[in-house]
Amino acid sequence: PPHSNLYVKNLADSITDEILHSFFEPHGAVKSACVMVDQATKQSRNFGFVKFEDLEGAENAIQNLHGHEVGGRKLVVKF
Repeated sequence: PPHSNLYVKNLADSITDEILHSFFEPHGAVKSACVMVDQATKQSRNFGFVKFEDLEGAENAIQNLHGHEVGGRKLVVKF
């Protein structure tokens, strides 16, 4: 069955879990948002995951945010 987890890449260094969550929230109910961080340097690895409550929110986010520019970078948003 389809899932509601999205892979988000090309994130700017300044994007935190909280910013990622707030950016996706208008498109559907977000369960969690997590930016992957290098454990040694604590720097962003420039990708993360957003989990929505339902598939509709995830699909809405892809339609609205894939290719959208944030912090000078175009987001890649996909399942």
